[in-house]
Amino acid sequence: MKPHPAQRVRNVSSPVTPHHGVRRIDLSSAQLASSELARDINRDIVLEFIRFRQPVSRVDLSRLSGLQPSTISAIVEDLMEEGWVREGAVVRGGRGRPSTMLLVNDDLVTLALDIRPGQAIVAVVDLSGHFLSHETVVTEAEPRAAIAKLVKKMRMLRSKHKDKTFEGVGVSVPGRIDPVTHRLLMAPNLGWEGFDIRAALEKGMGLQVEIDNDANACLLSELWFGRLDGIRNAVLVAVSEGLGTAILAGGQMHSGYNGLAGEFGHIPVDPKGPMCGCGQRGCWETVASSRVALDAYRKLSPRSHVGDIRTLLRMAQDGDAVAAKAIRTQAVALGRGLRLITAALSPERILITGELTACWELVGPVIQQELQRGMLAGPPPQLTTAGDGYLARLSGGAALLLQRHSHYHRSTHGTRARKPIRKGRAQKVERTSKV
Repeated sequence: MKPHPAQRVRNVSSPVTPHHGVRRIDLSSAQLASSELARDINRDIVLEFIRFRQPVSRVDLSRLSGLQPSTISAIVEDLMEEGWVREGAVVRGGRGRPSTMLLVNDDLVTLALDIRPGQAIVAVVDLSGHFLSHETVVTEAEPRAAIAKLVKKMRMLRSKHKDKTFEGVGVSVPGRIDPVTHRLLMAPNLGWEGFDIRAALEKGMGLQVEIDNDANACLLSELWFGRLDGIRNAVLVAVSEGLGTAILAGGQMHSGYNGLAGEFGHIPVDPKGPMCGCGQRGCWETVASSRVALDAYRKLSPRSHVGDIRTLLRMAQDGDAVAAKAIRTQAVALGRGLRLITAALSPERILITGELTACWELVGPVIQQELQRGMLAGPPPQLTTAGDGYLARLSGGAALLLQRHSHYHRSTHGTRARKPIRKGRAQKVERTSKV
């Protein structure tokens, strides 16, 4: 699958490795570096500096980016016209003219939606990643009824923030999305295969909708907020009722030819293991998902009633030995399964996200030990957490929307749409001060 423009380039702050000699170019898909592309790259770099250094002056942007002051002025003017950036306070320095500081427009927000089996979380997220509000919604198993309920909740949240400009809806789902039709291609735990979530939400909300796998959304969240600066090869493992993974390879998010790359959770690790929702036995997720910890606890303590993983994790943190043992069972299987990832992709970092990270002091050392044992050779990748699972999926959903906005185009009303904010530009491109 052809990568999204945001994924074809290196992060702004990452070092650029020099390449010598002649690099092979695939002429069937090569694109010339037009002046428009150069302007786009420069524009995205400037917007990134504003996001991460705000408040910042035009003079500082020129110094930080290396772009000419005239180029900065033109880009800032465009960003302000499109609504991404606003002017703030005027700062008087010791010498020279006063500087007007620039900030991202905090009136610009998105709706973020994280759909899970039986429930969903809806949030309002601003351009800086701040959550203005979020609510959990219990949903029906039938997709049309569930979407109708979610649309009602999102309209309610939108009405509470009438002073904000809503750019659209970013959605994360526990399944894979067909890159062409945007329908659910595979969702064993959700069971909505073939349903067009995107079209249903766009009809109900009248807003642009972007949708992707939850693990991809979590990885995008890490990239969006700069927590993977300098990392070129990483794998994120999202642990919930299932187990999903997302791949960063050579600085690019990779989803494969048909969007299914990275489904390590559905690789069998025990031919005699439990039946998986995908139809195979003993897949990695059948021995390492949150459901495994709950099942282990129920077997160890049949008379106890624990309904969800969050409760079990709190019990383990409070010193319940049986709960801790059940959680360790899941952690061991999770760590052993990481061999699939290290042997196949050899990443420099593995990130774990999901409710399990709330007990990282308990499970982290167990996963690390199994990761070390499973290495073919050499030291293991760095093992870290990626924060709270559902918040990461929500912020990733918001980033999906902002990154995938189309280039300048005319809407049905003839107005110019906002251009995307794309995280991860490789390097500054500037032909002259007139770029």
